[in-house]
Amino acid sequence: MISVKNLSKHYGSLVAVDDLTLEVPKGELFCFLGPNGAGKTTTIKLMTGLLRPRTGTIRICDIDIVQDPVTAKLKMGYIPDMPYLYDRLTTTEFFRFTGEIYNLSHDLVEAQLEEQFNTFSLNDYRNVLVKDLSHGLRQRLVYAATFLHDPEVLFIDEPLVGLDPYTIRLIKDLLIERTRSGMTIFLTTHILALAEDVADRIGIIMKGKVVALGPLEQLTAEAGGKDLEEVFLKLTAEQYEQPERQPGRHEVTKSM
Repeated sequence: MISVKNLSKHYGSLVAVDDLTLEVPKGELFCFLGPNGAGKTTTIKLMTGLLRPRTGTIRICDIDIVQDPVTAKLKMGYIPDMPYLYDRLTTTEFFRFTGEIYNLSHDLVEAQLEEQFNTFSLNDYRNVLVKDLSHGLRQRLVYAATFLHDPEVLFIDEPLVGLDPYTIRLIKDLLIERTRSGMTIFLTTHILALAEDVADRIGIIMKGKVVALGPLEQLTAEAGGKDLEEVFLKLTAEQYEQPERQPGRHEVTKSM
């Protein structure tokens, strides 16, 4: 469902994504991990057509995202880490507006409104303006609207930021349920416990390159770690190492 070959993206001299090749099949929940600045969000923005690659190809449901972005985007959903919502719409108006974007029938949108608002406990907020929602409620609305058109592929950048325990459990269960029903999910997160709980496979990116790829059991066996945290820290230690400090011209080194 997601096919990436020899993908790269540069920002001047900075290589954000470096010759990335990756396949994520139908019905897989794939977690993409890495330190800050490793290239996770850039990768998602390339896959969703928000950025153009320097080199390489990206196919979503066998559709080239660069050559046919509209058709590819109809197959996908995307939840960024800081979603933009229209603050002057009510939750119901925003949901219906999303249905119009995807040219969905009125009857389907209304049926989905009932289902999704029940699922995400939004019924008490149907006439509340988006600007008056808490962060957690805004996130629930984003998920409800994203599932409206039943995307085949879902991209999520940091799915649990700022959510309460109830909503976290709801989202985790829902993501697992959707993949078991055939949806392909690609998510990035800094919460390693989330990846341990939900991922079918995990990829770890470091300075734009994938340094580990596979199920959790495979990664722990190959890296010699007892859990994902240990594996992650071993593979990304270079990111956090401080270069050895050399004496400056005006510093005096202690003689032996």
